[in-house]
Amino acid sequence: MRIAVTGSIATDHLMTYPGRFADQLIADRLDRVSLSFLADDLEVRYGGVAANIALGLSRLGLSPVLVGAVGKDFAEYGAWLRDNGVDTGSVQVSDALHTARFVCTTDLDLNQIATFYAGAMAEAGRITLASVRERAGELGLAVVAPNDPQAMLSLTAECRRLGIPFAADPSQQLARLDGPQTRHLVEGSRFLFTNEYEAALLQERTGWTREQVLDRTGAWIVTRGAAGADIGRTGEPWLHVDAVPTDVVADPTGVGDAFRAGFLAAVVRGLPYLDAGRLGSALAAVVLQTVGTQTYEVTSADLLLSLERVYGADAALALTPHLAR
Repeated sequence: MRIAVTGSIATDHLMTYPGRFADQLIADRLDRVSLSFLADDLEVRYGGVAANIALGLSRLGLSPVLVGAVGKDFAEYGAWLRDNGVDTGSVQVSDALHTARFVCTTDLDLNQIATFYAGAMAEAGRITLASVRERAGELGLAVVAPNDPQAMLSLTAECRRLGIPFAADPSQQLARLDGPQTRHLVEGSRFLFTNEYEAALLQERTGWTREQVLDRTGAWIVTRGAAGADIGRTGEPWLHVDAVPTDVVADPTGVGDAFRAGFLAAVVRGLPYLDAGRLGSALAAVVLQTVGTQTYEVTSADLLLSLERVYGADAALALTPHLAR
């Protein structure tokens, strides 16, 4: 099954602040915040939600198709992705704009303050899944990840029109979407991904109860950081997946994208949702130990050791033949 991953493709500028943001905030002055944080270091890395997910899928043996818009400065980044098994043939290159930029500062408590510059991503609405399918072949799933909002809406509509199952991942763009737009992105999705905060925001935007959200998607996956993840389906008990603990926490950026990659890699290979959540959690732990979202290395042996340590021998055994590919 070929997976088309649509969404942002960006360069990440990651900084670390050796203090706590909360210590600099004055409760009765939050309407006039003017702060500057002196960072200890700067890491410039490849990123963007769609590229991160696609890279993760490739690390797990799939051949994803990356779909998004970039600038002429993408040549080196594109070569890196291709060298790592990602199909970039459906990436559109802008004549005028730079590739998107994500600038993020993380404090001692792993709180983050970030700014995202869309750049060429504003042209993502010109891309169609019909053209992707014509070039790359039949698509078994399309991931609609954070992107230019109009592109997200049009790609979702096209999935319905072409009969392509899709995963809705509105994520950071929920802040830009209104109620009808959010409902449009969710309705009829095979999978819906949010973190815990986004789950509450999605319900506020849509006006739907939790049960009403479940009625409109095949499975709702809610990630909760160190508390793991929950997977809901209409009429079924919620499944809980424990997080894979790690002694080293280098950078939380991209951890959610890695979880999505692991989860989707498992379900497209026919594994049940609980096993899929476990693989997602194991890959997320690998990324948490690495600065940057795509620089990690992962082996089947390492993943299986983590799975067995946290979930037991039976869980590792269930995933073994799928990680050996």
